[in-house]
Formats: sequence, C-alpha cells, structure tokens
Amino acid sequence: MNLRRDVFQAIADPTRRAILLLVASQSMTAGAIASNFDTARPTVSKHLQILTECELLKQEQNGREIHYYINAKKMIEVADFIEPFRKMWDDRFNKLESIMKNYQSKELE
Repeated sequence: MNLRRDVFQAIADPTRRAILLLVASQSMTAGAIASNFDTARPTVSKHLQILTECELLKQEQNGREIHYYINAKKMIEVADFIEPFRKMWDDRFNKLESIMKNYQSKELE
C-alpha cells in the first residue's frame, strides 16, 4: 500500500520540524540526526520516513550510510503556498498597528 503523506501534517510535528532544521545546512545520517533527540532511534527513523515520503527530505546512499538532506524544491513549493497567507497577515497586523498608533496619539492629546 502506497500512502500519500501530506506535507503540512508532516511539518505539524515539532520533532519533524527540528529534523528539518538540523539537515537544513548539511546532510546527515539517521544516526547523527537521532543523536540530537531523547527518543528511540526507530522513532526518529519513522519521522525520517514520513519526511521522505512527503518529499521534504531526500536520501542519498554513500557507501553503507544513507544521508538525508533537504529537498529545496519541495520547500520552495511549501513556502510559495504559504506566502499569500503571510502577506495577508502582515497587512492585517500593519493596519492594526496603524490603528493602535492613531488611538494612542489621540489619547495623549
């Protein structure tokens, strides 16, 4: 059975987000990644499997070791999807800030 993983469900988990941050700057083996967590290695392996299935991480065989690294193309897709929402909230916060400044300046008068 081929399970289709949802990217946003994958990044909803704090451990998986931490894994993405770890491998953002350099590829790492499963063991090196697992050494950064206080959980069992099979648990970290499951997280790596989920991140790989939704294509946020890629694997590369290097001798006997498998190195995990960020799939930048997929991360850009996620960022592109989120960008309109970020812009909308930035605009809303800027408007709120403007209203608050006007309110405070009227209060000082």
